Amino acid sequence: MAKPIVAIIGRPNVGKSTFFNYIVGKRISIVEDTPGVTRDRVYAEANWRGREFTLIDTGGIEPESDDIILSQMRRQADIAIEIADVIIFLTDIKQGVTPADHDIALMLKKSKKPIILVCNKSDTFGKTPDELYEFYNLGIGEPLAVSAVNAKGIGDVLDAIYEHLPKEVEERKEENVIKVALIGKPNVGKSSLVNKILGENRVIVSEIAGTTRDAIDSEFENQFGKYIFIDTAGIRRKSKVNDNLERYSVMRSLLAVERADVCILMLDAKEGVTAQDAKIAGEAHEAGKGIIIAVNKWDEIEKDNKTTENYKKEIYDKLSYLSYAPIIFISAKTGQRIEKLYEMINQVASQNALRVSTAVLNQVLSEAVTIVQPPTDKGKRLKIFYMTQASTKPPTFVVFVNDKQLFHFSYERYLQNQLRKEFGLTGTPIRMMVREKNEKGE
Repeated sequence: MAKPIVAIIGRPNVGKSTFFNYIVGKRISIVEDTPGVTRDRVYAEANWRGREFTLIDTGGIEPESDDIILSQMRRQADIAIEIADVIIFLTDIKQGVTPADHDIALMLKKSKKPIILVCNKSDTFGKTPDELYEFYNLGIGEPLAVSAVNAKGIGDVLDAIYEHLPKEVEERKEENVIKVALIGKPNVGKSSLVNKILGENRVIVSEIAGTTRDAIDSEFENQFGKYIFIDTAGIRRKSKVNDNLERYSVMRSLLAVERADVCILMLDAKEGVTAQDAKIAGEAHEAGKGIIIAVNKWDEIEKDNKTTENYKKEIYDKLSYLSYAPIIFISAKTGQRIEKLYEMINQVASQNALRVSTAVLNQVLSEAVTIVQPPTDKGKRLKIFYMTQASTKPPTFVVFVNDKQLFHFSYERYLQNQLRKEFGLTGTPIRMMVREKNEKGE
């Protein structure tokens, strides 16, 4: 199921980024003692007591400010509130309750979302600070005193988040349904493709880039199978993401990638592969999703007998890490090769979920090691004892060796190529984990 969303809301410079970084365990947000440093929402995955959720760090809200940047930050926070399941209202215990805090509290109460009131910068340990009681005046409930810098009280906040997360609801179990996310830059024809498939104008199609603001699910069934097509907003280059709704769209697009079984990266045949295409494809690759590259508007290209092969070569040259992804040339406008696209989706989804028995896997491994001996370093040779498959989506293999340092990237790539040669694994990334083991099996 999709992960619940928890948004951190508050005035500038109350410590939202420090709080965010501690929970997610990484320095993702910039932490600087200047109001308004975090202008955009930043998000990351977090886990507490076995529940995963997406945590959003927002720019601070200044309700009465006329400053353009601060007003944009407020709009960012509005969007975060809109999509959040739980809201953390972070305040500064040293500054006390400000008029801006009252305004924010009123706005949050109107949202009807669960709100956790957190008073940051409570750096003294021991008894409850007297300053905490003033925050009851906000009418949100019991305030929690924390120090994000000293990690004081963070566990209590996480417990409160856990208690307010929506109950886990099993997604409808239909094993034969394939979730397909259409990803790519704005205006490459994603919505047009969905409309062609559905035979109706389900999604607004416009020449204005970025018309699709949200991820839209469309169920569809035909002779090839059952599908849910997720039409996402186009993801722009960060420097071009000036509009608040556009940033919101980027986040929803990336969450759509997470939900999908197969991602179709749509390219514009007239533009070719751009740096932004590489970035978008990288998100799907890192997420371990099945990937198909669909070159749209192929009907508008003048062709000879070498055009297709030359175009494929150019794509693989620029997206070398996607050499496993099949390429299909389509026209969302005319429906060219749409039926072949279904067959490709089925194949890639199947390959992404492929499981190989340990016995067969080690037979392939033995043959691969015989053909190309493992590398040596300073007289010590890499020994590969055996391999097993740990998981699917994507196929993930664990290799047990005598010394991890000897397992060079080049040999890992060689083994991956051998696995692809033997099992296909078309359209899916492969992951390998290396574990050390001695001759006695310890």
